[in-house]
Amino acid sequence: MLKALTKIPGWQRTLIVLFFSQMATAVGFSSIFPFLPLYVKSLGSSTGMSVELLSGLVFSAQAFTMMLAAPVWGRLADRYGRKLMIIRASFGGGIVLLMMAFVQTAEQLVALRALQGLISGTVAANSALLAAQVPRERMGYAMGTLQVGLGAGVAFGPLIGGIVADTFGYASAFYVTAAMLFLAGVLVFIGVREDFHPQISEEGKGQGIFAFWGQLLKFPGVKPTYSLRFLIQLARSMLIPVMPLFVVELMTDAARVNSFTGLLIGARAAAATVSAMFLGRLADRVGHRKVAAVSAILAGLFYIPQSLVTEEWQLLILAILVGVALGGVIPTLSAILARYAESGAEGAVFGLDTSIRSGARSVAPLLGSWIAISWGLRGTFVVTGLVLLATGFAARIILPEPGQPRKPSIPRPHPSNL
Repeated sequence: MLKALTKIPGWQRTLIVLFFSQMATAVGFSSIFPFLPLYVKSLGSSTGMSVELLSGLVFSAQAFTMMLAAPVWGRLADRYGRKLMIIRASFGGGIVLLMMAFVQTAEQLVALRALQGLISGTVAANSALLAAQVPRERMGYAMGTLQVGLGAGVAFGPLIGGIVADTFGYASAFYVTAAMLFLAGVLVFIGVREDFHPQISEEGKGQGIFAFWGQLLKFPGVKPTYSLRFLIQLARSMLIPVMPLFVVELMTDAARVNSFTGLLIGARAAAATVSAMFLGRLADRVGHRKVAAVSAILAGLFYIPQSLVTEEWQLLILAILVGVALGGVIPTLSAILARYAESGAEGAVFGLDTSIRSGARSVAPLLGSWIAISWGLRGTFVVTGLVLLATGFAARIILPEPGQPRKPSIPRPHPSNL
């Protein structure tokens, strides 16, 4: 396969390699999601903390530390190369995930999850590398293809992880996860060519990283896109602590709760995977703003009826429709950001993007739990739908016109200031 890739020119080869690397990484990271709370329970606490609190921390700790680290890794990518950052995140994440198989307490697992957030970050690095090589007019297609790899991995990862954990134990699932991350790193190391030359202007020699971000956020279109990215991730993550509880309430056969929850997650991810490719291409033709706005509105309209379902098949169908709609939001916002990521700023733009999305992931489960306590489990679906509706209408209003300038004219910070 790698020999055949050498005959494919330029950015198409990079896209193919990153597609499979992204898929392998997504399978690895998502395969541990179904059983992490059960793993926490089996380990027990050495400090007397509750299982519920530790189960929450095992998710939020990783999101919080990634929020802090992602912008730094992004700027280092602009200094040393995006390929290097992908390899660093893949191998580093694989080592940390392998260590999780040997922890003795839940607190140790939480600590390693926090370390994982500091070290990993392959999605942002993949996007930055792709944005640096793909022609602007093919950006929607390229980001959509990358989203397909991510969605396919998320669709199959939880199923694979659950089967391995049930058959061979929790530790074996971490072995598989680490192996997938190492595989992703090897694919990029061998298959991707990056002719990297840091672009630093004379004006940027005295400019630090925070000043650079301040200038970047002042450019029309960047701040609105980041704001919408936060809202989309918030809506996607609010249901994480609620969905299993809602499935228990909905189903009469308690023995199938876990499998049906996994089916919901996988079906929605698979639907988003398929639609992302087509809607990414469509956005290249009709405009990313239009596709992002309509897709977010449709996702909101499909979420609200989930609060009224009485049968599991109704929930499954609506979840698939939500996935189809979300497949049009994620790659289009990435393509819009890529328009402002030229001239050596790709790592910074997508690193800050990862930080913003991680911030949403760190607060969304807590917000979803609070809504469920205040207005019931079904109320969470309504609020999620309203957030997406508001996001869609806001996208139509605040995102830049297709013909507006594609990149900020800002000085690059000198490496000594990073």
